[in-house]
This record gives sequence, C-alpha cells and structure tokens, in this order.
Amino acid sequence: MFILQLALIIIAAKLAGALSVRFGQPSVLGEIIVGVLLGPSVFGLIEATETLATFSTIGVILLMFIAGLETDLGEFKRSGKSSAFVGFGGIIVPLFLGYLAGEMMGLTNLQSWFLGVMLSATSVSISVQALKEMNHLKTPEGTTILGAAVIDDVVVMVILAFLISFAGGGDVSLTALVIKKVLFFVFAILIAWKVVPWVMNRLTKLPVSEAVISFALIICFIYAFTAEITGVANIIGAYIAGIALGLTKFKHEVFEKVETISYSIFVPVFFAYIGISAVFTGILDNLGLIILLSILAILTKFIGAGAGAKLSGFGWNSSMGIGSAMVSRGEVALIVASMGLASNLVTPDLYATIIVVVIVTTIVTPPMMKFFFKRNIKSETELLAS
Repeated sequence: MFILQLALIIIAAKLAGALSVRFGQPSVLGEIIVGVLLGPSVFGLIEATETLATFSTIGVILLMFIAGLETDLGEFKRSGKSSAFVGFGGIIVPLFLGYLAGEMMGLTNLQSWFLGVMLSATSVSISVQALKEMNHLKTPEGTTILGAAVIDDVVVMVILAFLISFAGGGDVSLTALVIKKVLFFVFAILIAWKVVPWVMNRLTKLPVSEAVISFALIICFIYAFTAEITGVANIIGAYIAGIALGLTKFKHEVFEKVETISYSIFVPVFFAYIGISAVFTGILDNLGLIILLSILAILTKFIGAGAGAKLSGFGWNSSMGIGSAMVSRGEVALIVASMGLASNLVTPDLYATIIVVVIVTTIVTPPMMKFFFKRNIKSETELLAS
C-alpha cells in the first residue's frame, strides 16, 4: 500500500508543480497544495504515516545538502554582516510583537513569550527550492538568507531552552545546551576542513560501486544526525555537510547524483508531506484567531528580516525579497510548537491553531518571493537598459 501511495504522491507533486509553474509560481507551491488535497484534511487518500515522515525528513536533509554544495564559501563569508542583521531582525520583531499578542490574548507571561519564540522560528527549506527555481540561490541575497537561517535556528533554540527551564523542565540546562551547540559548530567546521577531504580521497578508492555518492551521503547523514542530537536542526547539519563536500574535488559528481536522487523521489515527498500532515479540524471555531496570527506571523518576519537586509546595505527590492524568504516557519516551527506543548507552554487548542498558521506561512512564502525577486530582476534590467 505504501508503494502505491508513494507513486501517487510523486505523480501528483510533479503534475501540480508543473501547473504551478504554468501559472507563474514556483513548483513548490503546487506540491504543497496537492499534499493538502491528498491528505486527510480534504480527500483523505493518504495518511501522514511514520514511514512517509521518514521519507520527508530525508527529502529536506538532501535539499539542504544540495544547497550547501551550491554555496560559494567566499560569498558566504562576505555575507556575515548581512546574515546577522537579517537573522536578528527576523527574531527581535516577531519575538516581542508575538509576546504582546500573547498578552492581549490573555496568555500567561511564559506562554506569551513562547508565542513570540514560535513566531521567531524560520525554516528556509521551502525558500531554498524557490531560490533554486529563480536562479537566486548563489546570489548575495540567497547566501544571506541561508546564513540568517543558521543564526535564527541557534538563537531561537537557546531562547526556547531558557523558557522550558522556567516552565519546570528540570532536565534542561541552558549552559549545557549552549556548550553543545558551540561544540557542534567548532567540530563540524574542523571536520569539514580537515577530515572530510581525507575521508573522501581515501574511501572513494574502494572497489565498490558508486563509492563517491555513497560516502558523500554517509557524511551528510552523520552531520544531520549530530546536529539534531546537539540541539541544532538536522537541516543545518546537512547544509554544513554540503559546504564541506563542495570544497572537495568531488563536488560536481556528488551534486549531479544527489540532485537526481533527491528530486526524483525524496524532495517531492517532503513538499507534499507538509500538506498531507496539515490538520484543519476545528479551523472554523478559531478562524478569526488563525487569520490574525497568520497576518502577524507574515508581517513580523517580513518586516524584521527585510529591515535587517536594508540596514546591511541591500536595496529595497532585494530587502523585501529576503524578508519574504524568511517568512516560512515550516518544520522548524512545528518542532518548536511540539516542544512547547510537551512543556505546557502552549495549550492544545492554541497548538492546533499554530499548526494552521505554520502551514499558511509556508504556502504564502513562494509566491511572495516570486513577486519581490521578480521586481528586483525587473529593476536591475531597467537600470542596465538606461
């Protein structure tokens, strides 16, 4: 049965993606929407099973691994300032406005801060695909977005750990969590610099089939797993692994083969699964709150990250494009929301509302990016013509 579901997801995602492109939107938008249609919320043809979730996780890991392979390390270093401005701008604005919204909703002080933290989370996996389709992944804007996402993930998880410790999570040590994150990045960079090239040069000479791609994927999955157990999102680990492989002579071979594997099966499943896993039960009962929180979620990230981009030297169109790319909360916000529910920082009713808000931010991100980056390209073309 699972094999049939997999075939249905892939063909539906590909057709919906093509239809989305025909309407002038990134294919990822159609893939997410068709997931909603296939899932229990509409036609109920496919359930969000654990096996499907695993395929989806592999998909997002490979997507970010590819993004790492395509990253220009020199440009990544140059974008440090702008990434910091965008990352912190995209945290500060939603954090404090989310807290104020929680106070107005009558939540407790800790619950209000948690709402702010949840609104501060960002997942750029959706944005990465949209950037690739618009040929913007290797631009200063694309590199800034990826760098800001790394900053966002680390800072948001530290703040979340701080809140959980106040909420009574006795096994949460803020100091230990920060140390683990710092150690992860130190060792991840050191291994990427010294160990990964050595491993690839030695092990790819083994007399086995597809040695290069096999060991590249092993490195990717180890990085993703290590990132996850140290409190950093697995997608950040996969992204760093991609950068590490991108510095070796195997970059192009790995990129071509991983891209073939990823986009033939795993990545379409990931995007469709976002829609499949969406649950809209009771949506009418909280429709007003969902609309207000969705507007708040979109505007706070868009304004905060966009203002950070502008302050770091980008033009208005680029800044708005960067701001729109940071809007998607995706799987990172879902993880944050689940941790909040387990720690009693969010009520079950509000949790269900937050899930819908996360889906809304994920769906609106690709068309927003398309609009603002298209304006940016048009402005640059007109400037060159003049």
